This record gives sequence, structure tokens and C-alpha cells, in this order.
Amino acid sequence: MDFLVENKWTILVSLEVLAWSSTFLLVYARYGLKSSFWFKIATVLFALTGVIPQVLMGIVNFIATKKVDLFTLIIVLLILYGFTLGRNHVKMLDAWAQRKFSARQNHRD
Repeated sequence: MDFLVENKWTILVSLEVLAWSSTFLLVYARYGLKSSFWFKIATVLFALTGVIPQVLMGIVNFIATKKVDLFTLIIVLLILYGFTLGRNHVKMLDAWAQRKFSARQNHRD
């Protein structure tokens, strides 16, 4: 647990990068590859790098420090973003990708 608390910022940033990478993989698998297999893989990757580990990191940090500090507040804000504005941003990304890949498909026909 000491390792997690000592490296919490690096772990959090890494998880965020992986979560957004898996989001882009989700979109690409859905529209670019048209693969339900890769879409499912990306969904699992998103779950393993997104909300679940962030919540766990927040809990571990709170248990270790016994207070709500900046790290815990950042995690709460990230989770709130994910359930509010983030959903809309992902929907916009999804709509953009759908247009982009359908336009690319139309040029091939």
C-alpha cells in the first residue's frame, strides 16, 4: 500500500492515459475495424483503467492519509467529470468517428 500512496500521481496519470487510449480504441474498433471482438476488449480495458482503479486509488489514499487531500479531490472531480461532461464528450467523439469512418467508407465505394 505504501507503493501506491508514494506513486499515486504517476499511477493516476498513467491510468488516465490508458483510459483515454482505450476510449479511442473503443471508437476505432466500433467504426474503423467494425469488430465486436476488439470492441469488447477495449470495453474491458476501459473498465480496468477507468473508474474502478481511480475509485480504489482514492480509497487507498484516504485510508493512508485519513483526510481528504488534493489527490482525493482530483479523483472525485475526475469521476464527476466522467459521469457528467465526460459522457457528452465521449458521445461527441463517437459521433465524429461515425461520420469520419462512414465518409471514408463512402470514398472507397
